[in-house]
Amino acid sequence: METAKTGEELKQENRRRVLALLEERGIPYTLEEHPAAHTIQEMMELGLSHPEWVCKNLFLRDAKGRRHFLVTVRGDKHADLGRLAAEMDSTKLSFASPERLMKYLGVEQGSVSPLCILNDGEGEVEVFFDRDLRDQPLLGVHPNDNTATLYLSWETVRDIIRGHGNSFQEIRV
Repeated sequence: METAKTGEELKQENRRRVLALLEERGIPYTLEEHPAAHTIQEMMELGLSHPEWVCKNLFLRDAKGRRHFLVTVRGDKHADLGRLAAEMDSTKLSFASPERLMKYLGVEQGSVSPLCILNDGEGEVEVFFDRDLRDQPLLGVHPNDNTATLYLSWETVRDIIRGHGNSFQEIRV
């Protein structure tokens, strides 16, 4: 019988899979190691080389829990859930539970990233990106592990999500 993975083992496995995909596809990236950061505030306090490129990621659900959303915005932006629901043509939004996060995206709280879509085997999570992200030189996102930040182009992240089969839409946040 296989034992459940610890949080640290899961993080390392998630990171290895993301980096292997980038290497396999020849995608350029920069990886910056740092202490674990669970919130955008903690990320901003790390002294990263490019905090202005760090993204905030929200894993949300609709009122009945039938639809799940991954919303990525600039780290300095506030995301109003009422306004997001209207932009995304959804019922009232709330943050999904840690159990739903693990079920749909295969990560623990604090490690959410647009690259978590790679763990969504059924393609059930709808992905929404703030339009302002297109204008950033690079996006700073976790490699599904909150002890590092990957810097990738917006196009690369978009193409990975689309290539995995998840819906991808841009919205105004």
